[in-house]
Amino acid sequence: MALFTIADLHLSLGTDKPMDVFPGWKNYVDRLEANWRRLVSDGDTVVIAGDISWAMKLEDAAADFTFLHALPGEKLILKGNHDYWWSTRKKLEEFLQRHGFYSIRFIHNNAVAVGDIAVCGTRGWLYNAETEEDLKIVNREVGRLNASLDEAERLGLRPVVFLHYPPVYDGAECREILTVLKQRQIDTCYFGHIHGAQAARRAVTGEYDGIKMVLVSCDYVKFTPVLVR
Repeated sequence: MALFTIADLHLSLGTDKPMDVFPGWKNYVDRLEANWRRLVSDGDTVVIAGDISWAMKLEDAAADFTFLHALPGEKLILKGNHDYWWSTRKKLEEFLQRHGFYSIRFIHNNAVAVGDIAVCGTRGWLYNAETEEDLKIVNREVGRLNASLDEAERLGLRPVVFLHYPPVYDGAECREILTVLKQRQIDTCYFGHIHGAQAARRAVTGEYDGIKMVLVSCDYVKFTPVLVR
């Protein structure tokens, strides 16, 4: 029972926004599927750390979820900044049930046990709170991350954190998120959002203030799920 992760699939099987027009993304859906099927078995789990679908409405994302559901393993999904279809927890769960997407679950103010690990996370935020709106978003994301970590504690399992936004990027920290990670003694954080070779170099990967930072955006990892354990 292995645990994998990847982020930023940017699927558009039900909408007209193909990523193939960008350098390095040619035939990316086929490449993603081939790599996924090569590595992931039905008993495994894959955490998808945001930016799943370009759909604007939940029902419009059905084709993308059909694609994901057909892939091996259980999928745990976090929200990304482009997941405009994201709705309330109740509506998300009803959507999965209505379409029979039983291999997909959401990480949203909760944690999910995968073996001896608790998968935790939230979308996060990119920079320090510099405006009133930023502060509201950061506080909300901090609350969701703490709720997820509280659930891991109740489960009695070691938490591993997955975010969409990097906690550190281009010399700027999201101090509020980093504070939670350090206070809750998180040793590893996986994140996405950053694309392209130059952009990837601006995100911190490797150890940062005692936390291992791992970038898993789809193009950065060559459309291949990354083994967590």
